[in-house]
Amino acid sequence: MSSVHIVDEVPELDELSGAGGPVLLHALDGFLDAGNAGALAVAHLLDGDAGRVVASFDVDSFYDYRARRPPMTFVEDHYQDYAAPRLVVRVLRDSLGTPYLLLHGPEPDTRWEGFASAVRDVVEHFGVRLTVGLGSVPMAVPHTRPVMLTNHGTSPELLVQENVWAGNIRIPSSAQALLELRLGEWGHPAMGFVAHIPHYVAQLDYPAAAVTMLESVEVVTGLEWDLAALDAAGAERLGEIAAQIADSTEVADVVAGLEQQYDSFHRADSPDASGSTLPLAEERDLPTGEELGAEFERFLAGLDRRDDE
Repeated sequence: MSSVHIVDEVPELDELSGAGGPVLLHALDGFLDAGNAGALAVAHLLDGDAGRVVASFDVDSFYDYRARRPPMTFVEDHYQDYAAPRLVVRVLRDSLGTPYLLLHGPEPDTRWEGFASAVRDVVEHFGVRLTVGLGSVPMAVPHTRPVMLTNHGTSPELLVQENVWAGNIRIPSSAQALLELRLGEWGHPAMGFVAHIPHYVAQLDYPAAAVTMLESVEVVTGLEWDLAALDAAGAERLGEIAAQIADSTEVADVVAGLEQQYDSFHRADSPDASGSTLPLAEERDLPTGEELGAEFERFLAGLDRRDDE
């Protein structure tokens, strides 16, 4: 029995029959969303017009309710409402009126293979020409430099830039990563972008990363969106971070070291004698781990207070 219910007819997609089919974007809440970059991108795409649901996954098959308990409202003496988790595909239109598909909701906790198979059903049912995933991870990068992305895909032809390192690395997997791997094995083009979020703000909203990812999606898909509001939110957040860092010499020193390392990456023209793809920053006298921990706690507490206000 299939774990997804798909609408049989979607007139919005008929106009793409001669263009190779629609694009499917996916960004899931959970592991691969440092700085809430994917969630912010999804919220921006849904703002104003949430489109309509054209595929709905059997969330009970994938969701661990005890690990991520959905919120309920209790009013005096009774339960009034329940925010049930939803994992759905919507049909939306970009600023030019071009239809596309968006898969969003909680990352499955179980049955990843079943989830990938269900998405395959969606891809084949709607004749999706390209699947693009959005994700973000905490990295040792400064907020004062442009957001860096890692791009990946099921074939080299799908990549649009060189990544900042070469070689192999073992990483924790995600449902989105497995989905891309399986789609490639099934002959469906799939790719994605992972934004590098400054590790010291990875628990906070980081709109600048959402903007950079969506701009990259525009390049590879031809879709277009008005990103002005998201861009403004990113600028405001960077201003808040700068104000907090100005009050902490220790954190400012760490950011300066990250800036030096970032700039060294981008100045590198070739591998060095040690075989490294990119040189590291020069060594600096930095605070101890305990000192940094205390400073970052104060730093994040200041930003949290601004969010509450």
